[in-house]
Amino acid sequence: MATDPTDIRQDLTACDREPIHVPGAIQPHGLLLIAAADGAHEIVGGAGMIEERLAADWLGRPLADVLGCDVATLLGTVLPTSPDVAVPPVIAGMDETFVATLHRGERHLLVELEPTGREAATATSILSWLDATAAGFERAADVASLYERAAKAFRVLTGFDRVMIYRFLDDEAGCVVAEDRVPGLHSFLNHHFPASDIPRQARALYIRNRTRAIPDAGYVPQPIRPAALAGIDLSDVALRSVSPIHTEYLHNMGVQASASISIVKDGLLWGLVACHNMTPRLLSPDVRNAAATLASGLARQIRAKQEAVAYRERLNLRAVEDNVVPQLQGDIPLAEIIGVVKGDLRTMLDADGFAMVTRTTIETDGHCPPPAILSMLARWAQSRGGEPVTTHELGANLPAMAEHRALASGMIAVPLRDEDATLIWLRAERITKVEWAGNPHKAVSLAPGERLTPRASFETWSETVRGHARRWSLEEIEAAHRLRRRFHEARTSQQLRGLNRELSRMVVEKDALIAQKDVLMKEVNHRVQNSLQLVASFLRLQAKTAGDGAVAEHLAEAQARLAAVALVHRRLYRDDQVESVDLSRYVDELVADMRTSMGADWAAQIRLDLAPVLVPTDRAVNIGLILTELVINASKYAYGGTPGPLMIATEQHGALLRLIVADEGRGKGKGEGFGSRMMAAMVQRLNGTLDYLDNAPGVRAIMTAPIVE
Repeated sequence: MATDPTDIRQDLTACDREPIHVPGAIQPHGLLLIAAADGAHEIVGGAGMIEERLAADWLGRPLADVLGCDVATLLGTVLPTSPDVAVPPVIAGMDETFVATLHRGERHLLVELEPTGREAATATSILSWLDATAAGFERAADVASLYERAAKAFRVLTGFDRVMIYRFLDDEAGCVVAEDRVPGLHSFLNHHFPASDIPRQARALYIRNRTRAIPDAGYVPQPIRPAALAGIDLSDVALRSVSPIHTEYLHNMGVQASASISIVKDGLLWGLVACHNMTPRLLSPDVRNAAATLASGLARQIRAKQEAVAYRERLNLRAVEDNVVPQLQGDIPLAEIIGVVKGDLRTMLDADGFAMVTRTTIETDGHCPPPAILSMLARWAQSRGGEPVTTHELGANLPAMAEHRALASGMIAVPLRDEDATLIWLRAERITKVEWAGNPHKAVSLAPGERLTPRASFETWSETVRGHARRWSLEEIEAAHRLRRRFHEARTSQQLRGLNRELSRMVVEKDALIAQKDVLMKEVNHRVQNSLQLVASFLRLQAKTAGDGAVAEHLAEAQARLAAVALVHRRLYRDDQVESVDLSRYVDELVADMRTSMGADWAAQIRLDLAPVLVPTDRAVNIGLILTELVINASKYAYGGTPGPLMIATEQHGALLRLIVADEGRGKGKGEGFGSRMMAAMVQRLNGTLDYLDNAPGVRAIMTAPIVE
């Protein structure tokens, strides 16, 4: 019997609200000392068996006395540039030695002590092994073999019974893409895990702390003493006690020890290296640090190989496109042209069926549904605004297509306004069997007494997914957009050649009208630009008259917004293709105008890192206004109005784009003014999010939004 979806959402919300960063306890394999952040660093609290393992008399003593090293010197010379520092030499306990790691908080200095372990490797041996492993990653033929090599390498490094490369999917669920394990152990390869297995706040900590280890899942938490300090933030502490739900989760899997290493690609949590051991196992700090370094190299190789695959796909698409486009240049009707190239067009986008639908004719190639269905698809695509329509689950968008999913579960439809026609690429249904590690519809449940418990079964649970086709890649979607432009250009050329033959006596008049139109458009643009410049000059004059007060600041902001509007208008009258723009070029030009308006001092401080992203023009306008507001905020608040370093970047991650404005100053404003309200409205129109992260120092503002609606 399926779990009530409402109950599941409530349970997931409860998981997401659990304060895992303030557990009030640590794991027992190490010790924690809490000292005052100033003065003699007097120890005010701790956790673990401190009396039995480190010092019988520790509370109230200076931290340096207990550790046996000059903590003040270390804090003054090293910690300002690095928040986490291993203290040399190792700390001597009563019967063991520890490696110490310091974390500076607002009011306390946290010192975690972990046993050094018996298998201590030299720095040279670790570096040599990492270098050899990274070279092996580079030699991997593709991402699949890279994942396999990574799983083997991490298992060699950690010595765990099972090591999995776990990738997060678009729906936040996870999938094991590679695995290395001891013989006889149950395999999770290609198994999916629901998003609820890793709550949101846990994912945030995975980015903040790249490694996490639980040497013994059956441990008894060691509470922080005294109890008044139980609410202290342990986000950066590796010894932090984990959620009881997670330890029960491991118990249900039959796992006694676990470790996870974050794979962070382009600042986002791409996945995890998940390590399981069937018996307790300690992962020493030096091995964790080596694992974090190896995971960073893995992330870079994943990105490089994905980019290489995308590049090769673009080259292949361009090659087929170059064979098709010349055949569009003839003077025969479109229907006859399609009859010649329809097979190539279908092959180009790797479709199972292709059709061109007009009001009177339908040309098909491959496997297609009946003509009446194709006509309905064409009308539906035309009704969506004239832009190309892309989906890999057509039945979910158009329920009437559910009964035709065998032939048409995926579709790219490209309306050709010039011809009153629609080009349709179809992909057949791909019935897939998704293997889950347990029933995903019973991810969590509320036991009697309302205690939240994890799911207890991880037996393979298969789910048949229907109505889906293979996803269209971004490169294939871009190719469809290019074809639309090529058809438009070919049709325009064809019409011009026909007019030249049939209306030769009117050529001079036609050319004169075209020239007059161009002159008129330029004149309109010229007048608009003159008007905008006049307003800008008036604003500058008013700003000089206003002096240095708040009015001058508002006028400066108005000038910046006006510059953005002027740039947008110039682009609309300059580009041949006004439906979409290259965001990198657009931002580059907008920043060039900002440099001029902000002055030479600010201009020298602005750095750009712009990746090309093709976006619709109307979305680029909103992005430009958001960028303007972010730069204005940084110039006002980051450095107290004086110039300072400012980095502006654009990135593409799958179907998402990111606009980043980062400073190294003191933070941002309260966000209560007109500009902030306007920016919030622009972000909402883009169906995006705006996050402010710590740039250490400064603020890193990241606007994330879909490339297309």
